[in-house]
Amino acid sequence: MHMISSRILIVEDQIDIRRFIRMTLEMTEHELHEAADGSQALALAHELRPALVVLDVMLPGSIDGLEVCRRLRADPSQAGVKVLLLSARGLPADLQAGRQAGADACLVKPCSPIDLLQQVESMLG
Repeated sequence: MHMISSRILIVEDQIDIRRFIRMTLEMTEHELHEAADGSQALALAHELRPALVVLDVMLPGSIDGLEVCRRLRADPSQAGVKVLLLSARGLPADLQAGRQAGADACLVKPCSPIDLLQQVESMLG
């Protein structure tokens, strides 16, 4: 029986990408949870208190990934949560927006499983 080291919340509306992230992170010892939109992400984060949120920037509905990130940062109960933003747009302005929202790191999609694993492990290290 392995000890689970921490919880990761995967927030991605596209099921194929969410499955790719889950399959990649299943190689780690972390407990994985999934959300398909911003409201679900905030509700689950409140309930689970994840160590890391892997967060897509472009989400359907009124709460996008940047807004989820800002709300997590504004919530004292989420102090210490790490946020890894996934953005389909890798322009400097997009990455800057992610940093301003409070993300700890950004990866540009599509990213390789190795890049994703290395980033997650270094953030939870």
